Amino acid sequence: MLIRTLKKFALIMLVVVVYQNWGKIENVVHPSSAVSAQVQANAKVTLYATDWCGYCKQTRRFLDSKGIPYTEFDIEKSKEGRTAYEALGGRGIPLIDVNGTLIRGFSPEEILAALK
Repeated sequence: MLIRTLKKFALIMLVVVVYQNWGKIENVVHPSSAVSAQVQANAKVTLYATDWCGYCKQTRRFLDSKGIPYTEFDIEKSKEGRTAYEALGGRGIPLIDVNGTLIRGFSPEEILAALK
């Protein structure tokens, strides 16, 4: 009985880990969906977010799935991040700075357009 319970727990944990890292896994499985290496090399992406925000999670997954490197600041935990977020005008999360273009909210199309 104990072994069966442990197997179920391990399976649930595996599913959670895969779900949380799906963007990175997808990039390995389907590398053609990643943004070109040239775009990646020139990309300067900063994400201002929180842990609990669903759109922030979608943004992370999207950036990871496209292989786009980014710096993230949790505006509730990082004083430096909060200061930068407020200096950019704040007003909602996620706030994404892509090569100087500010994107408010989760918008894959706007992110890709700003990378070009």
